[in-house]
Amino acid sequence: MAEEHGAQPTAVLSEDVPTSPDSFDVDPPFDPRFDDLPDDRFTDRELSWLAFNQRVLELAEDASVPLLERVRFCAIFSSNLDEFFMVRIAGLKRRITAGLASRRPSGISPREVWSDSLDSARTLMLRQSALFGELTGRLAEHEIELLHWSDLDEGERARASELFTERVFPVLTPLAVDPAHPFPYISGLSLNLAVVMRNPATSKSHFARVKVPPIFERWVTVGPQRFVPLEEVIAAHLSALFPGMEIEAHHFFRVTRNEDLEVEEDDAENLLQALEKELLRRKFGPPVRLEVAEDMADHVLDLLVSELDISHAEVFRLPSPLDMASLFQIADLDRPELSYDPFVPATHPDLAEVESSSPADMFTALRERDVLLHHPYDSFATSVQRFVEQAAADPNVLAIKQTLYRTSGDSPIVDSLIDAARAGKQVLVLVEIKARFDEQANIRWARKLERAGCHVVYGLLGLKTHCKLCLVVRDEPDGLRRYAHVGTGNYNPKTARMYEDLGLLTSDPRIADDLTDLFNNLSGYSRRESYRELLVAPARLRPGIVERIDAEIEHHRAGRPAGIRFKVNSIVDEAIIDALYRASRAGVPVELLVRGICALRPGVPGMSENVVVRSVLGRYLEHSRVYWFEAGGDPQVWIGSADLMHRNLDRRVEVLVRLARAEHVTEVAQMLDVAMSPETSAWDLGPDGTWVRDRHGDSPRRDLQEWSIARTRARRARARAEAQDRAAIGAL
Repeated sequence: MAEEHGAQPTAVLSEDVPTSPDSFDVDPPFDPRFDDLPDDRFTDRELSWLAFNQRVLELAEDASVPLLERVRFCAIFSSNLDEFFMVRIAGLKRRITAGLASRRPSGISPREVWSDSLDSARTLMLRQSALFGELTGRLAEHEIELLHWSDLDEGERARASELFTERVFPVLTPLAVDPAHPFPYISGLSLNLAVVMRNPATSKSHFARVKVPPIFERWVTVGPQRFVPLEEVIAAHLSALFPGMEIEAHHFFRVTRNEDLEVEEDDAENLLQALEKELLRRKFGPPVRLEVAEDMADHVLDLLVSELDISHAEVFRLPSPLDMASLFQIADLDRPELSYDPFVPATHPDLAEVESSSPADMFTALRERDVLLHHPYDSFATSVQRFVEQAAADPNVLAIKQTLYRTSGDSPIVDSLIDAARAGKQVLVLVEIKARFDEQANIRWARKLERAGCHVVYGLLGLKTHCKLCLVVRDEPDGLRRYAHVGTGNYNPKTARMYEDLGLLTSDPRIADDLTDLFNNLSGYSRRESYRELLVAPARLRPGIVERIDAEIEHHRAGRPAGIRFKVNSIVDEAIIDALYRASRAGVPVELLVRGICALRPGVPGMSENVVVRSVLGRYLEHSRVYWFEAGGDPQVWIGSADLMHRNLDRRVEVLVRLARAEHVTEVAQMLDVAMSPETSAWDLGPDGTWVRDRHGDSPRRDLQEWSIARTRARRARARAEAQDRAAIGAL
């Protein structure tokens, strides 16, 4: 689920795959209040993640989803699983090999988790292969054909051969394997051909490897929306690569390697240099999965297993094609009738000049009221991006302070920060160069910002800075005023069109005071751990949430309204799960909307019978984090960057901010009401860890994201009508 990586569709559902290798195999914090809870009260996080990816596959299998979107979900499933192996399975295997893996909170041994994960992944991948056959048939009904070389007519073969000769052949590098040529290094996620041939002069057999160049599109166009895999085009021309040899067989294979990073920050004199060295090492990580075509000969497979030093348990025999993440190319075809109905994000009414083509003045709008943004329904470009752009261009703005965790390859946010620095403004940018799979891109951004005169820092040693913050200091007639944005998603215009996120734009001086202190903490030296208006990890976020859970218990016991509703990507933290169990046992209703991993077991008598867990997946990635506490009838609603995982609460700088406007609380309440309603399509989690879609029947169900689109359009229409009424009154 990384975002430059995030800028590509590959992350539409995978941005928050759990990654830190030391974030599992820890004992839950002991609390005597929970000593009577059963030992099996947690499900395993890796297996829960695989259950999440199964839900993605189920969307690809859903005939009610537009056809090209089914193809896209099929690609997302593969992309997600690649990252899962590169990071989670790789980290687990490394710790098992090193003897560092202890029994997990779920009670399952690390080796059992590794084995069960491989078995579950294999089952899902075979299920995906069967689905591919169905999808190709459906596509063919709409004149989109994914073909084999043998299906092509003479003219199509000629066109493919011309492409091979002119563009592909000069790039290929066949690598022989013999006493003079050692077995070549197989790069991670590359698609390869294992070629077996015979020398007719000596009758001796030979082996060679040919890598399919990733610089070309995987699906070669041979006719109007007719495609053939590039590896089959190469296979049909192997005689050109090995002239004079008799090609006996070829087989496709693919290797996944450990691509997790290990940087000892405390020992590194220069974090930037240390990370660059580690990025070079990543290319040579040990293999953790070998995918091979199901027709691969046993002796060829034995050679690969031996040379790659991989176990047979890590081998996946699959029908072709391998690497279905390439199906993004097909999903992006211009066939609107086979895709979701288009939706253009709207400018938030509080930021819109309805009767004018000129942009609204952000600072005037924010002096009047806080604005709660809901992306992608509210436009990122005309809100957050415009906020930074106007700050950079405004001569009255004195300083801009910003965190950047991930952004796009052609970031207008970064360009605005550079413009601001060149205009003489004080610009502080905290670039998180350890953002997984975006490390290289963020290093480039850091250096570009430094060259422009920005103050660039990399945060605190031992912590990732994951919070999404921007603070603008402006000189106004009545003195300095500060404006801020606190969000749940990254400053990335591309993913903001695909990720569902919330963001608060505000000029509240209390929030600005806290953000000023926090930025000073991140850029300088400070021992501050608590803030007045914010909950900040790692010091106070977990205790702050647990305190508020306990407060709901007291409200319930006193007969006041009580309830807990969380919307998160993942919930794994044992201390918070135990607190939720305690609330359930006290009679407090707990509703959890969890996109990905859930280690909590709902509906267990005597432990969690008052807990309901649902999961919504769809055209947008549900990414916002919301923490709702009924608080005796005066609800507290917090939004921010933190999920309920060890990495977020212990090893990251995360921020939650409370929504102050009653209408914002109501807006979030409506969203949560719809999401948790049995009338809304979702997956429900059972006590045994099994997710069931639309448990409450087969009748047509409301779609949360379509409901959000409709709400946005209705709000836009109301704003337009109100503006017209004001104009009519003014004309009288």
